[in-house]
Amino acid sequence: MAHEIVMLGTGNAFLPNGRHHSFAIFDRKHIIDAPPTALISLRQNGININEITTIFITHLHGDHIFGLPFLLLERTYISDREFSQPLTIVAAPGARKRIEDLCEIAYPGSLQKILSMIVWDENAQGTTVDGWNWNRFEVNHNDSVDPFGYSFESSKGAKFVHSGDSGPCDSLYSAISKTDLAIIEMAIPEWVPSSEHHKPSDIQKLSERLPGVHFIITHTFIDSKNSAMPKITSKEFPSHPSNVLHAEDGFSIKWENKWIF
Repeated sequence: MAHEIVMLGTGNAFLPNGRHHSFAIFDRKHIIDAPPTALISLRQNGININEITTIFITHLHGDHIFGLPFLLLERTYISDREFSQPLTIVAAPGARKRIEDLCEIAYPGSLQKILSMIVWDENAQGTTVDGWNWNRFEVNHNDSVDPFGYSFESSKGAKFVHSGDSGPCDSLYSAISKTDLAIIEMAIPEWVPSSEHHKPSDIQKLSERLPGVHFIITHTFIDSKNSAMPKITSKEFPSHPSNVLHAEDGFSIKWENKWIF
């Protein structure tokens, strides 16, 4: 069976026109983060909430975890009322308490049972039940939200890296240099004075430095090319190198001995 990654959402926190918040799923069961638009993203792609077995948390900003109460509420009262489907949340130490507090604020008392049944994995490395090895590593973002990226490798040899939210940093670039596919954020235009996100020029330099890696842009500030609405921040796409693809919501990548776009 081939592996598949689907970009369920590709927008940054400000929801550029035609994009949901940055959100990815692989093999229809493992999701990376759970943004506020997670439920609609999953439903539009025909994925049942109770099919999800693992949630990998990159960091604790609202556009990456504020969908968790809604996912857990749906699972509790609609798709898994018997609590028969196991669910693991992979997150850094300390994240569990903040996530549980968020869920209690959102729906007081309604999520206690499912929260008590979740398997919380705070290890820096691990393996999913279907054979994906994963490794969590620190990245360059706001330290108060515990920012991490992840590298993944399946038992069949498929490999990819997810940056989470991160500006340029050695830990991320080292991980990317060991893979052939990187899902990487590009959250801000050149004029924004921040080093905690990638800008178009950063992606240009990195993709030229690692020409053997395919880069999938997510968490972008640029409106979808399919949107006819007035621009939010920008409608203009950079002239990316050939190994860079600016993904749209719903974009799928499959692996059959190599990644197929």
